[in-house]
Formats: sequence, structure tokens, C-alpha cells
Amino acid sequence: MNAPDPGDESVPVADLGYAAASDELDAIIAELEGGVIDVDLLEVRLRRAVEIVEELDRRIRGARERVGSLLPRLEAVGQEPAHEDEGRQQ
Repeated sequence: MNAPDPGDESVPVADLGYAAASDELDAIIAELEGGVIDVDLLEVRLRRAVEIVEELDRRIRGARERVGSLLPRLEAVGQEPAHEDEGRQQ
């Protein structure tokens, strides 16, 4: 199955990968900064940009929470006391 086209606004933002959504947002920003855009298209592009920003923010917050829960586990590695039989030589 092919990845959704990041420029296809019929594709829900949630179905885009992070990089594809970010690329689409960059393209929308460039288009808006170009200054020559139909007022009706402006609303469509701005609405899509808001959807993308909200989705990327949701993903970043989720990743931050998951990483935050993993860091204590990582820091605990090597700090646990060795088992008795591990220190014995045979």
C-alpha cells in the first residue's frame, strides 16, 4: 500500500506520517507567505494548517510522555543490586 500523498487534503491528517504532515505544513506556509492566494483557498489552507499543527502537537506531547516514562527505567539499569550468584566465581 502506498503512503498518502502529503499534498492531498482529502487524506485525514491523522493518516499522514509525521514527516509527510510536516512537509505539507511547510508547503502551506510557503504558499501563504507567497502572498498571492485566493481568499477562498486561503481559508482552506489555513484550516488544513491548523489541523496539521494540532495533530503534530498531539504526537509530540504523546512522545514526550512515553519518553518520560521510559527514562526512569533506563536510568535504573545498572543501579539494581547484583544477584548473589552473579558475583560468585566457579
